[in-house]
Amino acid sequence: MLWAVLSVFVGALLAPALHRGLGRPAGWLIAALPLVPLVLAMQLVPRLFAAGEAHHASLPWIPSLGVGLAVRLDGLSLVFLGLICGIGALIVVYASEYLRSHPRLGRFYAYLLLFTGSMAGLVLADDVILLFVCWELTSVSSYLLIGWDHERPEARKAALTALLVTGGGGLAMLAGLVLLVAVTGETQISRFSGDVVRGSPLYLPILLLVLAGAFTKSAQVPFHFWLPRAMEAPTPVSAYLHSATMVKAGVYLLARLHPTLGATREWTLVVTGFGAATMVTGAALAVAQKDLKRILAYSTVSVLGLLTMLLGIGTRAAVAAAVVYLAAHSLYKGALFMTAGTLDHETGTRDVTRLRGLARRMPITATAAVLAALSSAGAPPLLGFLSKELFYEAVLAPPSMTAVLAGAAVVSSALLVVVSLVVAHRPFFGGAPAAPALPHEAPPSLWLGPATLAAASLVLGVAPRLLGDLPGLAATAILGRPAPLELRLWHGLTPVLGLSVATLLAGLGLFRALSGREARLLDAATRLGAWGPARVYDAAFAGLLRFAEWLTRRIQTGHLRHYLLVTVLTTVVLVGTPLLRSLPFTVPSLAVELPELVLAGVILGSAAMATRTQSRLAVVAALGAIGICVMLIFVIFSALDLALTQIMVEVLTIVIFVLVLHHLPRFVPRSPARVWIPDAIVSVIFGGTVTLLILMSSTLSPEPILSEFFVEKGYAEAHGRNIVNVILVDFRAMDTLGESTVLCVAGIGVYALLATRTRKGA
Repeated sequence: MLWAVLSVFVGALLAPALHRGLGRPAGWLIAALPLVPLVLAMQLVPRLFAAGEAHHASLPWIPSLGVGLAVRLDGLSLVFLGLICGIGALIVVYASEYLRSHPRLGRFYAYLLLFTGSMAGLVLADDVILLFVCWELTSVSSYLLIGWDHERPEARKAALTALLVTGGGGLAMLAGLVLLVAVTGETQISRFSGDVVRGSPLYLPILLLVLAGAFTKSAQVPFHFWLPRAMEAPTPVSAYLHSATMVKAGVYLLARLHPTLGATREWTLVVTGFGAATMVTGAALAVAQKDLKRILAYSTVSVLGLLTMLLGIGTRAAVAAAVVYLAAHSLYKGALFMTAGTLDHETGTRDVTRLRGLARRMPITATAAVLAALSSAGAPPLLGFLSKELFYEAVLAPPSMTAVLAGAAVVSSALLVVVSLVVAHRPFFGGAPAAPALPHEAPPSLWLGPATLAAASLVLGVAPRLLGDLPGLAATAILGRPAPLELRLWHGLTPVLGLSVATLLAGLGLFRALSGREARLLDAATRLGAWGPARVYDAAFAGLLRFAEWLTRRIQTGHLRHYLLVTVLTTVVLVGTPLLRSLPFTVPSLAVELPELVLAGVILGSAAMATRTQSRLAVVAALGAIGICVMLIFVIFSALDLALTQIMVEVLTIVIFVLVLHHLPRFVPRSPARVWIPDAIVSVIFGGTVTLLILMSSTLSPEPILSEFFVEKGYAEAHGRNIVNVILVDFRAMDTLGESTVLCVAGIGVYALLATRTRKGA
């Protein structure tokens, strides 16, 4: 499985070249890449269904820390993987037509495959470090996709908002995962002990930190505002983001860690409470919109709250409902979003008040949209009806039944029925076409995805047994105990069925009551949103920018002496504070020879000369004398390699100094006393700090085993004769490589700046 996920990342690297080489047909070839992990996973399905065993695989990554590239395929990850890969393939086909004339379509394929691989790795990860890496990759790739139209400020702002909100939550989640590893002593999620974690005094901090990551990713109140803003992305991105990928990552995390963190009073109160609040808030805001994508975005927020609430309840019925509702929502929401994009592509607008009577001109698109909307409303015989039945059964069944939850469930469900009627009825029925342009049926690449997902909603609703034991296996993985589930379309005349019918009728009546009042609803939602968390975020972000500007003006003065002063004072504070706490310490007696005293005297004299002379060349000569004295000290202590290095660096430095100073004015007035006296005081303090540091280091007696290790390994394994070179090239190879990389990048930057300046000068 690990190699299958890696193949998607390799495909992301090759996608631009494939698009350039093959043109339009490349979209169909690239669409096959997301299916690779799913095809491989399907080969393991018989083992999962037969014995209920999870498939494990691992490669060593950081063995010294017990971290590996560990993956796990069970019922839960298989459900998510099927949605991610299946819908991902359809999205690629859809994007190949939707962005057909875009000059950067190849790069879009690369970003989309990066997103797909990140989500596939996330749901398969069994190691918390691998999970976090994939978690952050989804944030980075979604940032690239949401800000795809980077020429527009709105797209850039939306991408940055999504990155900051989800990235901040990801950092909180990382802290929670680190605490989990500290408490359990394991990095693999399948080895976590729920009893150990729940009995730990760190349980509540762990819970809150992990929930912060899940709530920000899955757009729970008060972090929900980033998701509607993300509608600035192209429609293929919106459809994928809302149906099967990023926003479901938080739900997946709650489900995966339910055996470890769930089944406590704190879990139930926090997760259920936030989920219920998000469910109602998203549904209420959805009916107050007139842009199709924003309507669907807010309805997604509502469903994410619903799924979170079910996982918070945590009963077997609630978990089963969450699994089925997850699948149903992914199918109908992907179809509806792609339909919205198709309407925009063909008519030039997404405003539901301007779209009418398009069913005759776009029959296939209209059929797919109506089926998906009926599933969203919970109408039989679609899969959404089964999920709504299970949802009501879970909420109304003891011990989860409360007046608040029942009321929230009914209200949000009725509002979502209104949303379904808005997105299906208004654009396709209700009079003559009123769009800016009279469209025709979309090309097959645009209606294939919606039609496939809508047909799947219908087929799985009529014959839910086609899902086999997969929903039960997913529920078992969430609960950590067997949870078989049998899905049937008809359960007889039950109170739950009556509530479903009542919700549909209430939604229909509410839709008729609100018709013609879109402008008033939108105005009310705008006024309400002006005081919501989005305003707090915008104010905080603007304040951060103002603070950054103020701090930049204070620190970035353009004077080198100010920068050096800040660096020196920071070093004095960070190093001097622990040194003062360690005083007094005994300095061992040091035998100082006459040559060493002479060299020390020359160094002090040269330093004093450098501070008093008014000739730049004299300063360079004094600094060169200091460097030569340091080289002679190395010679005295038999460090010939260091001495050679020192003299080479010193000669080059002096030559460069002289060449630079040759082009500067000959005389520079001395700084006034109010400038050089504080600088002298800071210099003396810094020199005293360094002196104390050296004296204290002489009191330490390092373990001789370290030097013996380098001597032994340097000759035996590194096959080197020079210990210093062996340390740099072998033992500190990555560090040296990093330093070399930094120098190369800096050199490229300098070259780019000089080349730009030369072109402007020309």
